[in-house]
Amino acid sequence: MGTIADIVATEQNAERFWIVVHRDGAPSLRLTVDQDVLLQFRLKKGMEISDDLLQHIVYADEVKKAYQQALYFLAHRMRSEHEVAAHLRKKGAPDSVIDEVLKKLRAERYVDDEAFAAAYVRTQKKTAAKGPLLIRAELERLGVLGRLIEQSLAEYTLDEQVAIARSLYEKAKKQRRAESARAFLERVRQQLMRKGFPHEVIAAVLADGGAHTEQEEREALRVQAEKAHRRYAHHPRPLYEQKMRQALYRKGFALDLINEWLRMHGNDE
Repeated sequence: MGTIADIVATEQNAERFWIVVHRDGAPSLRLTVDQDVLLQFRLKKGMEISDDLLQHIVYADEVKKAYQQALYFLAHRMRSEHEVAAHLRKKGAPDSVIDEVLKKLRAERYVDDEAFAAAYVRTQKKTAAKGPLLIRAELERLGVLGRLIEQSLAEYTLDEQVAIARSLYEKAKKQRRAESARAFLERVRQQLMRKGFPHEVIAAVLADGGAHTEQEEREALRVQAEKAHRRYAHHPRPLYEQKMRQALYRKGFALDLINEWLRMHGNDE
């Protein structure tokens, strides 16, 4: 048992107060509490305070501090409950306090994993051109329930997936290097897989793409053949042709085009 000897606002924060408690047979205790905790327990100078009540006050203040930390964390963008809990745990809040804070945040709609998942899907498909598989994996890492993930991804239609994947394909086509159509298609396939698009979407986009014209394929072959020629020109002709065929075939070019190039450059030094 003790008595509140003094209540004074802290210099650093006008919303927090020093409380000095004189305790029977024990040293005086100094602690700070939020003004809401002060009002919640109707604390005032001269009030008698038991050890049990003191524990409740300290716990309520821990909840208040964690709640304020959560609000600050949420001020930047929407977060999942898992993200908020991990942030508070990193700040040192015990699980019981985190549970209290999440309960309050849910009631006030500051956290709502259903709304969070729906917004996340909309944002990631529009601003980052991500496919559903990658978005699902990211939501799982953010601790969203599988049921809510599937519910939100149901709004990501197959037509949208194809359209977004096709836009990535067209962008890659504009930036393509001197490479064979086969190498280009494989590179785009890998890119779309990394972006999280399912195989059927990728297949549909690549089937409709029309990677190269014949002229573009020949030009790409010319560039790659000239590079390979500089590496292998010192070899005798039979070995030179063997190495050229191997190098260009690995690059994805058809053998008939490779042989045609070799015939046309048969007299090159």
